[in-house]
Amino acid sequence: MNKAELVEAIAKDAKITKSQAQNALDSFTKNVEKSLKKGKKVTLVGFGTFSTSKRAARTGRNPQTGKPIRIPARRVARFAPGKALKDSVRRR
Repeated sequence: MNKAELVEAIAKDAKITKSQAQNALDSFTKNVEKSLKKGKKVTLVGFGTFSTSKRAARTGRNPQTGKPIRIPARRVARFAPGKALKDSVRRR
């Protein structure tokens, strides 16, 4: 499912216009992004938790030359599915 299909599904389920659904989805993603940038978690009980974690600096290899390269440390986004989501997916 891509973003347009998700917007259409939200609009149909909530009985709102596609424009309203698009605005709601954009607001959700923007606010999750803002919270993660601040280092805060976003928890949706039953669905999952969005959070950040630190990835340590490490040495990798250039696949073309085989030479070692330094990969800097960085902060990355994570998603941990909640129990209800895990159980729902497992049942299929």
